[in-house]
Amino acid sequence: MSVTPGEDVSHPVTAPIAITPANNTKTGVVRRLFPISPTQREAAAQWLSIPDRTPRAARRASSVVLVKDSREGVQTWLGYRGPESPLGHVAFPGGSVEENDDAAYVWHGPSVAQWAKKLGVDDHRLAKMWVTCAIRELFEETGVLLAGPDSLSTAEIRRGELMDARQAVATQDASFAEILARRGWGLRTDLLRPLSRWVTPGFMHRRFDTWFFAAVVPAGQSPSLLEGKGVWGNWVVAKDLIAQRATSTLGDQVADAIDFGVGNASGETDTRGLPLSQITTPAVEAILEKIAATKGSVAYLSCARALKEYAPELVNIGGEYLLDISTANAPEGGAITRSL
Repeated sequence: MSVTPGEDVSHPVTAPIAITPANNTKTGVVRRLFPISPTQREAAAQWLSIPDRTPRAARRASSVVLVKDSREGVQTWLGYRGPESPLGHVAFPGGSVEENDDAAYVWHGPSVAQWAKKLGVDDHRLAKMWVTCAIRELFEETGVLLAGPDSLSTAEIRRGELMDARQAVATQDASFAEILARRGWGLRTDLLRPLSRWVTPGFMHRRFDTWFFAAVVPAGQSPSLLEGKGVWGNWVVAKDLIAQRATSTLGDQVADAIDFGVGNASGETDTRGLPLSQITTPAVEAILEKIAATKGSVAYLSCARALKEYAPELVNIGGEYLLDISTANAPEGGAITRSL
């Protein structure tokens, strides 16, 4: 759907709206309006009612977009995080940067200085922590471990031992650095590809300054939920998800799985009946669009993309609270541009 600048939005929005000035096609940038979750509307109203607003500080975070090829199209791994997560009810694996992400690690791949240059930051320590956080959170939430004894191989670990290590990291009984050091493993930072940086809108009570990275699952590994903590996680075909974005297909699937798993007889899970935009964030949805339009996982990872920072702004149009953000409309991975 698209509207022209100044046009009223007088009905509930279930998918992003493209604002279409004449120069959008020429610049390759499209200004868009994303709906927010129903649980965020009260905070949005309060935020816009205060003239001089000071947002809460955003915590640094990392998120990893796993991709793989399938007959149906390129797939990515999504997990349920709950309604309070700044990354979205349903999102890619990720979480907050922690102080021990600056611990001593064996480092296989681009140097910390090279990563700092890629991420566009002068603080090498911060760059290291963003990259380390991405690998640590991916391991904790999915069991996928981007680490190994050298720059040519990845870790091999028995399933039971793997879960024990994930539990230890999650409960902080052992640090991620300790888990790797015991086995003589280093971080395979060369297996990560930076995608983009997104800052949570100012009206939200919990805010993240998040770098998104992409990776494939190393041979012999597969993502799984963390026992006792994970609720729902699954591979989804990105193009199918985007095609169904205005429906509650994904939200209902997640709700059904959660209700079945925890015995919630009420069926009132917070994703049920909601379209994609209301259970995730503009960052996740924009990345899903790019995956949906790519030729394959290799093309997506090898794409020479411009690394940009995005900061969605809250607006009220016709009584509808929306997030205003400009994104590039060029495909990533050599695919023909599609209308999304």
